Amino acid sequence: MGTEDNGGGATAPSTDIVIIGAGLAAVSAIETLRAEGYDGRLILVGKEPELPYERPQLSKDFLSGTKEFKVSHDEAWYAEKDVNVLAGTTAIALDLNDGTVALDDGKKLAFGRLLLATGADPKTPPIRGIETAMTLRTVEDARRLKEAVRPGTRVVTVGGGWIGLEVVASVTALGGTAVVLEAATQPLLNVLGPVLAEHVADLHTRHGVEIHTETTVEAIEPGVVRTSAGEIPADIVLVAVGAAPAMDLAVEAGLEVGDGIVVDERLRTSDPRVFAAGDVALAKHTVHGPLRVEHWDNAIRQGRLAARSMLGMDGAYDWQPYFFTDQFEFSMEYVGRSAPEDEVLLRGNTESDEFIAYWRRGATVTAGMNVGIWDVNDQLRELVGTETDPDQLTDAP
Repeated sequence: MGTEDNGGGATAPSTDIVIIGAGLAAVSAIETLRAEGYDGRLILVGKEPELPYERPQLSKDFLSGTKEFKVSHDEAWYAEKDVNVLAGTTAIALDLNDGTVALDDGKKLAFGRLLLATGADPKTPPIRGIETAMTLRTVEDARRLKEAVRPGTRVVTVGGGWIGLEVVASVTALGGTAVVLEAATQPLLNVLGPVLAEHVADLHTRHGVEIHTETTVEAIEPGVVRTSAGEIPADIVLVAVGAAPAMDLAVEAGLEVGDGIVVDERLRTSDPRVFAAGDVALAKHTVHGPLRVEHWDNAIRQGRLAARSMLGMDGAYDWQPYFFTDQFEFSMEYVGRSAPEDEVLLRGNTESDEFIAYWRRGATVTAGMNVGIWDVNDQLRELVGTETDPDQLTDAP
């Protein structure tokens, strides 16, 4: 068990809370710990040199140039909350026997409770030349991409998921020429279904985005991407084919893992002193079962829940997944968890991008999405999981 020096040479079990990872889940946990009265030592370890920040801005406002980069809180806030911030520091090993975390500067931290909020890393498929492509995960990645795009720069995005399409919209705003290479028959097909996936694809096409579907990448070479559909000219290649949970610490320490660090409905790992939250956590949802969600809202909520759980307070992972996106004039919020085979019902004006979509499995609403219509997401959240006659679903204004 980890120990700490009490000042007189004697040691005692550590009561420190150590948080590894400096994203939104970590910040949310810190906010909640202090708000709930924890006044003990609190240490935050983050491998990036910046203070914690919200990642959605990297593919949206910051990348497009409409807003400056900002951190979640400034140094004064962390000082006020009495948080020892170790920025630019990497945790390299977790010893569950000693209750310590080894850092890349040679130091060790003893913990009484530990939160792993290490996030996820971009996937890099085994493609020849992949090392020459960009990915987007950190603010430094976003800065490099933003600085490289000039009017006419041809940016080819491998992957037509949320990040890939948001980047495409931002690149277009910067004056670049955007190309999407998607292996499926439509971008976002598995998330939105064929009708809405086609709607989003048409939106991008109208804005000059070149979309190649059912296309696989064979090699990335200077000035060109070789694909199953032929050669695609490229000045910049960005790979956005998903992310993998950053769980090396947990694996090497012997914690239970799957597609993420396995935690229960209170975000406890197989070691009762250790918790996990955010993109890295494969958490037991009270309705959906094991679930790993890589979105802003989930990081906030899981950070709060992890903090409360570390303090022995009540709480469970019981909220519906939520995410949002902004792509050209398409701005939306989505709540729930649908499947590709679910029925989709549309209410409103899709041509003006002001509508609501519902997904149903049998009579049960599995998800809802509001596009260009605001202050209705809470109503959609209440519908998710209920059996509702389609005629009773409120038409969009």
